Amino acid sequence: MAKKGKVKPKVKVKSKSKPKAKGKVKASKALKRPVKKTAKKSVKKTAKKVTKKTPELNLEKLGEVTHYFPHVKAAAVMILKDSIRLGDNIYIKGHTSDFKEKVNSIQLDHAKIAEGKKGQEIGLFVKSRVRIGDSVYRI
Repeated sequence: MAKKGKVKPKVKVKSKSKPKAKGKVKASKALKRPVKKTAKKSVKKTAKKVTKKTPELNLEKLGEVTHYFPHVKAAAVMILKDSIRLGDNIYIKGHTSDFKEKVNSIQLDHAKIAEGKKGQEIGLFVKSRVRIGDSVYRI
């Protein structure tokens, strides 16, 4: 059985909005002006000439980058074929790397050497960032 008696009125729940600023806030005249609509300008899209770096056709793959040291800008390269000497022009190509460079310094176990031979992992100073797996070619 339900109890007879007074029914409680429903209570209104306040919304969770931001509190209003105290005092009157006047809007500036710039906000009251109507916004002028401007006509859209037609923009012609011109095709940009994409110039891809294409090396010489007769390239000889010498090795592959195994590590990069960003602080000293040096790459560790595993020589897979032939050798790399001081003064050789090399081309490094990878997913994001694509540049030519002259070999100025070669190191093996922190000692400068004149030539790196097949099977050695040497250190080369490079002018740009290289990534693991980038190919090293002789030009």
